[in-house]
Amino acid sequence: MPRPPAPLPRSLGDAFRVGDGIQAGVSASRLRSRDLVAPFHGVRTRALPPSAPGADAVSVDDPSARDRAVRERTLRSAVAYATVMPASAFFTGRTAAILYGLPLDPGDGLDLGVVAPSRAPRGAGIRGVKIEGHLVRLRTVDGLPLSSPASTWAILGRELSVRELVIVGDAIVRIPRGRSGIPLPDARIGTLAQLAAATDAGPRRGVARLRAALPLIREGSSSPLESSFRLDAEAAGLPRPDLDVEIRDPRGKLLGISEIVYREHGVVVEVEGDHHRTSRAQWDRDLEKYAAYAAAGWEVVRITSTHLRQRRAVDLVRAALARHE
Repeated sequence: MPRPPAPLPRSLGDAFRVGDGIQAGVSASRLRSRDLVAPFHGVRTRALPPSAPGADAVSVDDPSARDRAVRERTLRSAVAYATVMPASAFFTGRTAAILYGLPLDPGDGLDLGVVAPSRAPRGAGIRGVKIEGHLVRLRTVDGLPLSSPASTWAILGRELSVRELVIVGDAIVRIPRGRSGIPLPDARIGTLAQLAAATDAGPRRGVARLRAALPLIREGSSSPLESSFRLDAEAAGLPRPDLDVEIRDPRGKLLGISEIVYREHGVVVEVEGDHHRTSRAQWDRDLEKYAAYAAAGWEVVRITSTHLRQRRAVDLVRAALARHE
């Protein structure tokens, strides 16, 4: 049976530079052991145990579990690179978006930025970009330097479509609610005013897409599916809905909170991810809520990602609105 590798000094942490390891007395052969990974040149990280779940192994019963897994994987990679990152560099683009918890594919590798005239980082697994100083604001998250949420959104204008920019923008300005349902405006990632300021900061690649996306971004959209439906519905000429609405009965009792509501028509649109089907607890809550909505005179239109992909969602909602004209 193979002998387990010798313990590493605690001072090295989970990610460290090879030079720091050697200085701490770790041998070259130990640095090549199977319990260490070399994610970047000159860096070692402790390998995750085989039991650690990846993003693809997370249960769909928890709709946010996959996003958390992707963020943890990206954070681990960013922390590793930070050990050799130039002092002038910061995480930006898709990497910063993931670390802020925004709905975006992380892409391959890490996005790094520097303020001109510094040279953009290069290397395996690194996408570097040079940015004019007046076009970026920085902040620190989990001990890492990141472009601010608004700056990140504006920098992504060089590669995202208008629709993708709206979806990410919606997530930035969304005002979350606490467990009791009370809005928490101080907990949002950013504001519409900050996105507008980033758009107007000066010429940059993709600024035309930023200007096209900005007026379409709204507070109150809680998922990419809801943002996508709203864009499709408004493009098809449907009325502009209210978002993140408290639905109450005639006596004022709170029945539920719905993200897309056509008040004048008495129609509620529920855009449901797969967890509404696979989670028994969610399914039971949905049945109770929709029964209460119906008793209070609301028609509920339930749509899924399949309806959106097949372009049927707008037709379903249009028909419901017509029934209440």
